Amino acid sequence: MNLTVNGVSLRVEESGAGPTVLLLHGFPDSSDLWRHQVPALVGAGYRVLTMDLRGFGESERPAEVAEYRPEAVIGDITGVLDHFGVDRVHLVGHDWGGVIAWTVATTNPDRLASLTCLSTGHPAAYRDAGWAQREKGWYTLLFQFEIAGAWLLRDDARNLREALTEHPDAEAAVERLRRPGAVDASLGLYRAWAPPESLLARPHPYPSIPVPVMGVWSTRDRFLTEEQMTGSAAYVSGPWRYERVEDVGHWLPLEAPAKITELLLDFLGSTGR
Repeated sequence: MNLTVNGVSLRVEESGAGPTVLLLHGFPDSSDLWRHQVPALVGAGYRVLTMDLRGFGESERPAEVAEYRPEAVIGDITGVLDHFGVDRVHLVGHDWGGVIAWTVATTNPDRLASLTCLSTGHPAAYRDAGWAQREKGWYTLLFQFEIAGAWLLRDDARNLREALTEHPDAEAAVERLRRPGAVDASLGLYRAWAPPESLLARPHPYPSIPVPVMGVWSTRDRFLTEEQMTGSAAYVSGPWRYERVEDVGHWLPLEAPAKITELLLDFLGSTGR
């Protein structure tokens, strides 16, 4: 169903009953990323919320970059929690969903029961991961330019397909981004959260995250280094758990669904629900 939250229409689905888990996807995905995990979580006694982030899937796609600024996106998350009457949530994110989840944890720690981030580490740990991470993340600079959307989709989306080589749902993602306005909307997070001038800005302090946190990284991730995940421990004052998944690429929930489901159930169970 679509809800009007924080001034935008967002696709949100609710399943099951029990402690609430909210699952956040990243680029170029939708909430369908979590289709393997949702039934297992519901079967284990959790209430599961999935949502298409603004600019993605069946949610509204604002045209202005300012509409994707951190305050707006964080407002979407807290607005969804308020709509469903959730005081504290087990928040799970992958890719940009992980970046958003880390940011919710630093700005609204009282709303979290636990935090799980797949692939993407804490923003400060990403910043501090050095040239190896900057080399892997070269495309984040390209995505700042207006030409990026056309570049991704030209020649039957050749460049986008190259980026999604190991993505199990690559064709579905390509078709979603071919919708009018979709590709530029999906790049809104890159442009609003990580503009080039942010590389020159003085680092600002992040409060420590007091809830249990699990970070998961995979050895064949083409976009993110291990250091940006392991370095995230420095920003967590609660219990920290790190899991390294061997021989799996970036899209963990789809490429290693059984392993990710197992880790989620074990970690959530350890937090006392």
